[in-house]
Amino acid sequence: MLQHPELDLPDDPKLAQNITHFARALRRAGLAIGPGRVIDAIRAVQAVGFSQKSDFYWTLHACFVSKPEERTVFAQLFRLYWRDPQYLEQMMSFLRPMVRSTQEERAAQPAEKRAAEALLDGQDRPLPKPEENEDEIEIDIDASQTASAEERLRTLDFELMSNAEMAQATRMLATLSLPVPPVLSRRTQARAGKLPDWQATMRTAMRRGGEVTDFATKRRRIRYPNLVVICDISGSMSQYSRAVLHFVHAVANRQAQGWAHVHAFTFGTRLTNITRHLRRRDVDAALAAAGAEAQDWEGGTRIGACLHDFNRDWSRRVMGQGAVVLLITDGLDRDADSNLAREMERLNLTARQLIWLNPLLRWDGFAPKATGIMQMLPHCSSFRAGHNIASLEGLAQALSRPFDGGEKARLMAMMKE
Repeated sequence: MLQHPELDLPDDPKLAQNITHFARALRRAGLAIGPGRVIDAIRAVQAVGFSQKSDFYWTLHACFVSKPEERTVFAQLFRLYWRDPQYLEQMMSFLRPMVRSTQEERAAQPAEKRAAEALLDGQDRPLPKPEENEDEIEIDIDASQTASAEERLRTLDFELMSNAEMAQATRMLATLSLPVPPVLSRRTQARAGKLPDWQATMRTAMRRGGEVTDFATKRRRIRYPNLVVICDISGSMSQYSRAVLHFVHAVANRQAQGWAHVHAFTFGTRLTNITRHLRRRDVDAALAAAGAEAQDWEGGTRIGACLHDFNRDWSRRVMGQGAVVLLITDGLDRDADSNLAREMERLNLTARQLIWLNPLLRWDGFAPKATGIMQMLPHCSSFRAGHNIASLEGLAQALSRPFDGGEKARLMAMMKE
């Protein structure tokens, strides 16, 4: 159960103004809060009273939180605003680099940067001043091997990014390329090549009285496969799916990369085709239209049922001639009777290459213990991480090396033990 320390209220006794300011911070952090909810919150606090801290917390929680993924941001902003000085100090340290002590500090938790950024609203933290009796220490810093801000952002988890970092990350994702090597077709064309063209040779000989003076040759045609992206937009995947869809939009609007067609689908509790929305040039308009189309955004997860709908309704239309499939999901299926293994096997058989991106691979101790992951893992060509920009850049390596299974071999060995 969530525990709330006994903390003092802000010095300003005007509780209604404090609740209004708190609601503005929540709105800057991404919660959909309008004037109506603020008025309801003030009236609810007036009706419930302020006898206990936990009652006040859950009253505001009931008025401002409407989605499960908003609980973390609300809890952190509540502690920041309603006076936990140590927590405020810690949050401010995430927003500005500081000279740290030899004691290792904990890493930022999901949504903490966004909470601190929303409440502080651009305020800067002054550097600590040395005390008068403190000896001056000259610090020589060798910055020759320090990573740049852009390099640090490449390896930063999407879930741990602040609003400003996520905006910069989406700009970097828009510049990424995903070139695909061409595929040799079984069809041939009458051009100089290594294959003998007997029909053309005989036709030429018949025009010359049956004398064969030269051998005609031909070569196989070159074609490019389709790219099919199936992205999980459930509550546990929302932050990652938004970043991946920015990347997919850039790939879909860059014809020089060689893909024949780019098809995109989202799923949570149902499957939605958003291909036509990603053809828009403006990425914000494209994702807004895709979000309006997919009514199950940030909801539950039914992987097996959604893959069944794809195999039944869309496989023949978009998977012709061996498409490359990118499946982005954490594999945590909520539907026990979905025949997930069978649907995953069918998807793998119809694809030239099935690459599974799972953000859970960011954990060093990740093990395939969930039932959904154990059913899906044997039926993918490659199993890779998908939690930051660097992992998406590694997709080009997976496409150029069809036999590169990523982490699949290691995890399959763990399942057999």
